[in-house]
Amino acid sequence: MVTTKSNPRQAPATDATRRPATTAAGTPDARTTGGKTARRRPSTNWMHPRVHTILIAVTAWFALAVWSFAGQGIVNYLLFIVSGFIFVAVALPLILSYVGRESRAATHDENAPSLRDWAKCEYETSAGKLSGAEAATQILLPVAAAAVGMTAIGLIFYFSAPAGA
Repeated sequence: MVTTKSNPRQAPATDATRRPATTAAGTPDARTTGGKTARRRPSTNWMHPRVHTILIAVTAWFALAVWSFAGQGIVNYLLFIVSGFIFVAVALPLILSYVGRESRAATHDENAPSLRDWAKCEYETSAGKLSGAEAATQILLPVAAAAVGMTAIGLIFYFSAPAGA
């Protein structure tokens, strides 16, 4: 039989000497504190206004990148129609987010959390909860990837076009 010796310099771990595990925000996790203090990250279902601002900026970048294909004839007309669709795709969710608020003053509340604090909160979706940072990433990443890709394709198109075109 093998016996293990404990280190005499190390005090035995008791409930009083154990530190509870913490979440990413630095608050004690309710699962490890024995249920005594059930602290959880705050939860919200509203999108931070800066996320909307970033989404609008990235979408404008995408629309400008699309115009790198402007040329002669019907192409400009079609690009104008595509720009209109992009505008509507951004305007409708933005308008709906303001309609859902109880008051217009709530959007300009001085006590509203910063983007950094909002990113640490839980964001409620119909499929479950995400952290605010994950939700913002899932919202912004597809449009940002399309903008970067369209810019790259536009630059290739511009530099590979014949000199007379």
